[in-house]
Amino acid sequence: MFLLLWREAAKFGVVGGVGWIIDNGIYTLLWHGPMGDSTLKARVVSTGIAILFSWFADRYRTFSHRRSKRHWREFWMFILMNGLGLGIVLTCQFVSRYVLGYTSFTADFIAGGVIGLILGTIFRFLAYRYFVFKSVPEPGLPGAELEKESARV
Repeated sequence: MFLLLWREAAKFGVVGGVGWIIDNGIYTLLWHGPMGDSTLKARVVSTGIAILFSWFADRYRTFSHRRSKRHWREFWMFILMNGLGLGIVLTCQFVSRYVLGYTSFTADFIAGGVIGLILGTIFRFLAYRYFVFKSVPEPGLPGAELEKESARV
């Protein structure tokens, strides 16, 4: 069980790292460009693009052994969980900007792109594993033997 969890967490971390680069790269371009006066909207756009990347990467790489044949159900659950994760990020950035009064790019980046992302990532990993990609691995797929081993323990 621990080995399977470790493998999933490691793959999730790689996908998340690339997603983080996509999210914050696009956010930086939008913050310093066309959406500089609407930083929360810029975060929604950049995160939305990163979510689409993450859907494909997590479904076909991280949790490939758990995906079901009901891919539309997984997709909508994925969108729902990412919406909640985005809410965590936006809450952190909103508090920093509008409650604490920090309005610089650095403050927005730390609040949303670091603190919010850490909290949102913990939530997303657990949500993906237990609600989105919750199917039992099929025999013969990578991870199936690890899942079987963990069930015996």
